[in-house]
Amino acid sequence: MLPPQPSPVSFEHLPDGLGVGVAAPRLTWTLPSGAGRQHAYELEVDRSGAVHRTGRVDDACQVLAPWPGEPLASRERATVRVRVWSSADGEPSAWSEPRVVEAGLLDPADWQAVPVGAGWHEDPEAERRPARVRKGFPLDRPLSHARLHVSAHGLYEAEINGRRVGDEALAPGWTVYPYRLRYRTHDVTDHLTVGANTIGAWLGDGWYRGKYGFDGGTRNIYGTDQCLLAQLEVTYDDGTTVVVATDGSWSAAPGPILASGLYEGETFDARLHDPDWCTPSPIASDAWAPVRIGHRDPATLVAPMAPPVRCTEEIAPVSVTRTGDGRHLLDFGQNLVGRLSVTLDGPAGTAVTLRHAEVLQDGELATRPLREAYATDTLILSGQGPLTWEPRFTLHGFRYAEVDGWTGDLGPGAVIARVYHTDMRRTGWFECSDELVNRLHDNVVWSMRGNFVDIPTDCPQRDERLGWTGDIQVFAPTASYLYDCAGMLDSWLTDVGLEQLPDGTIPWYVPVIPGEPMWTPIQPGAAWGDVATLTPWTLHQRFGDVELLRRHHPMAKSWVDLMERLAGPSRLWDTGFQLGDWLDPAAPPEDPAAGVTDRYLVATAYFAHSARHLALSAAELGEDADAERYAALADEVAEAFRCRYVLPSSRMTSDSPTAYALGIVFSLLTPRQRQDAGDRLAELVLADDARIATGFVGTPLICDALTDTGHLDVAYRLLLQTECPSWLYTVTRGATTIWERWDSLRPDGSLNPGGMTSFNHYALGAVADWLHRVVGGITATAPGYREIAFRPRPGGGVTWARTRHETPYGAASLSWEVTATGITARCTVPEGCRAVAELPGCAPLTLHAGEHLLDTAEILGATA
Repeated sequence: MLPPQPSPVSFEHLPDGLGVGVAAPRLTWTLPSGAGRQHAYELEVDRSGAVHRTGRVDDACQVLAPWPGEPLASRERATVRVRVWSSADGEPSAWSEPRVVEAGLLDPADWQAVPVGAGWHEDPEAERRPARVRKGFPLDRPLSHARLHVSAHGLYEAEINGRRVGDEALAPGWTVYPYRLRYRTHDVTDHLTVGANTIGAWLGDGWYRGKYGFDGGTRNIYGTDQCLLAQLEVTYDDGTTVVVATDGSWSAAPGPILASGLYEGETFDARLHDPDWCTPSPIASDAWAPVRIGHRDPATLVAPMAPPVRCTEEIAPVSVTRTGDGRHLLDFGQNLVGRLSVTLDGPAGTAVTLRHAEVLQDGELATRPLREAYATDTLILSGQGPLTWEPRFTLHGFRYAEVDGWTGDLGPGAVIARVYHTDMRRTGWFECSDELVNRLHDNVVWSMRGNFVDIPTDCPQRDERLGWTGDIQVFAPTASYLYDCAGMLDSWLTDVGLEQLPDGTIPWYVPVIPGEPMWTPIQPGAAWGDVATLTPWTLHQRFGDVELLRRHHPMAKSWVDLMERLAGPSRLWDTGFQLGDWLDPAAPPEDPAAGVTDRYLVATAYFAHSARHLALSAAELGEDADAERYAALADEVAEAFRCRYVLPSSRMTSDSPTAYALGIVFSLLTPRQRQDAGDRLAELVLADDARIATGFVGTPLICDALTDTGHLDVAYRLLLQTECPSWLYTVTRGATTIWERWDSLRPDGSLNPGGMTSFNHYALGAVADWLHRVVGGITATAPGYREIAFRPRPGGGVTWARTRHETPYGAASLSWEVTATGITARCTVPEGCRAVAELPGCAPLTLHAGEHLLDTAEILGATA
C-alpha cells in the first residue's frame, strides 16, 4: 500500500498559479503525515498532453524547488504533481493532487493594448470626475477559454457583461510606476457568451494622480492620465483566438462617481448611474465619446508577486447612537481599515454622508489626527428603490463612523464595515493565560492587517499612509510569523531597490513622493536604511528563500558601502541627519526624534549590525570573499562603538535602555560589558517601575536584551506594566490596535497634541516577536524553520501559552503549562524538520517530525 500523498505544489509565494510572471516558477510542497524526512522526489509536468517526469531526484528540497524542464512560454499552461521518497530505498508516496500553473504575458511583445482614458479636457490641478471606459464586441462561436490581462494608470474595477471581474480592491496597487506597473490575469471564460459582449471599467485616481502626501498633498505624482490598460484574449473551441485590447475604438464617459480620493473619500450620485452601462443593452450613446490614447512601455508591466487587496471580513456595529440632530454614531468595536457598505432607500437627491475616525472626543468623531484626510463618503440616492453601496477607490482607518442624512431608523444590517488588506494567508497564532497580553497580541494582528495594504504602511487613516522603511525593518520578524508576507515584501523590496539613490542611500519611505522640507531631499538614516540588509535576511530565515536574499543583495551591499564611506576610517557614523530612537516617550510631542539616546550611537550600532548581516548573507550566497570582508568591517565598527560609546565602568555614554539594548542584542560588547549592560538595563527599567522608555529602535530589542542577560523577570514586568507608557496601558485604555505613540491617548483622556498621532501603527507591536519566541517558545534555527528550537521561558505569572506557526514545511506548534511539579509541553514538529526542545531546567532533547509530549518532572527524573 502506498504511503499518503504530499500536498499539491504551490508556485513561488503566490496563492495560485494563474498568470505567474516567471517562466520557471519554483515549487513547494509539504510531506504526508508520518513521512519524517524527504530523501528524494519526482516531479511530473503535463504540458498540453506532453508529459515530462524528472525521475527520482535525490534531494531533500521541498521548499522552492527548481522548475523541472524547459521554462514556460507566455500563456502556456502546465499541470504539475509530485511524489516523494521518505526512506533511502523504500517505495515512493502516491502522487500529489495536480495543480495548474499558467504563465502570464512574459514578453513585452505580447502586449497589444495601449492605455485609454477620458477624451475630454481635464484641469490637472483640479479635482477631476473619474471616467468609465467600455467597448462592445461580438463572439461568433463557442469558447474554450478566455483571459483578461488588466492594469491601469490609477485604479480600476473591470466588468464584462455587467458582471465584475475579480474581487480585488485598489488594483493594480502601488509600485514605483515608472519602472513597475502590475497587471493581473483573470479567467473570464464564464463572463462571456456567443453573440454580443461588452467589456468596461470604472477608473479612479488612486496613488497615480490623486492628491497624496504631506502638507496638503501633491497631485499627479506619476502623471495626469487616468487610463485603463486591458487585453482580453479569447480562445475558441477550434483553437483560433481573438484579442480585444484597449485602443482608439473604445469609448469613455463620466461615471456616477463625482469625486474620489484615497484621503478625501468618495462621492457617488446614484441618479447618474445606468446599471446597464457595461452590458450589450442599448445605452445613451450621446454620453460616450472616443477615448484618448496614452502610452505605456510594455517592458514595465509585471505580474503580481503576492495576493491582491481584498475584503477579508465584515463587521456589524456593536452600538448605534442617535444624536439630537438626527445623526447616527456607530461603534464597530474594533479599529479597522476598510469602508462602509450601506443598504437604504429614500427620495431622489437625498444625500447620505459617512464620516470616519479612530476615536471619539467628547462624544464626537476625533478628526484632528486625520489632518487633511477628510475620510468622508457621500451617497446621493436615485429614488429608484433600495440600494446597497460602498465606495470603490478609497479606504479609511476607523472604529467609529457618523452617518448623516439617513432617512428613518438605521436597522440591523443597514450599515456594515468591510475590512480590506492584502489577502495574505494567516500563518501564526499565540495566546496565553493573561487576557491583557492576548488582547495586545490581537492588537498587533489588527494593526498588521490595517497597514499591509499593498505596501507596508505606517498608518491607514491620516494624510500619510506611506511605506516607511524603518517601521517594517523593526516589524518584519513579527509580520513574517503572523502572515505569509514573503511575496508582498519581496515585491516592495524590489521597489526599495529601484528607489535607492546611486550613492546607496535608502529613502525614508518607498515609493518616494515629495516630502519637503524634512524628507526631501532624501538623506541616509540609520534603522530606516537598514531595511536593505535586515529585512531580506529576516525573510530568508523565515521563508527559506535564498533567491530572495540574492535578488536584494546588491541593494544591501550598496547601503553598507555607503555607511562605510560616511563613517570613514573612524568607523563611527557620527554625522548627518538622524531620527535616532524615534518616538522615545521622553521626546516632546513636537519633536519625536529628540530622544535620550545619542542618535549617532544608534547610527553606529546599526552600521555594525548591517555589516554583520551583509557578511552572513554573502556567506549564504557563497560569496566568501565578501563574507570575510564585511565580517571584518563589522568587527571594526563594533570596536569603534565600544571605544566611543562604552565607558571604562561599562556604562554607556547614553545611559538609556535603548543604548544598552542595542549593545546587547547587536553583539557590540565584550562578555563583561554585555553582562554589566544587562544589569544596568534591568536597573534602569526597575528604577522607572518597569515603564517603557524606548522608541522605535529600542522597543523591539529591550525584552530580548533583558532575557539574554539573565533578567527574564524584568522583561515580564516590562511586558505586564499597565501604567503609561507601556504596551498594556493602551490595552487598558480600550485599544484594539497598536498606537503610534505610547500616549496617543493620554491618561486624562485627551489626545496627544503632537501633529502625528495615529491609533493604528504597527511598529511598537514588534514585541510580538518576543512573545512568539520567548513566551510561546518557537524559534527558527535554520532557514524556513527546517530546524526549530522549542524554548519557552515562563514568567510573570503566565501559567500557560499556546503558539502555532504554519512554516513552509507544515505546522509547528508548542503548548506548555505550568504544573505542580514543573512544566508539561506538547510539541509538533513538521514533517521534514528537526527540533530541539529546551525546557526550563532540562538538558536539550532532539525531536523528529511528529507530536511529542514532554514533562520536565519526568525528564529530570530520568536523568537523575
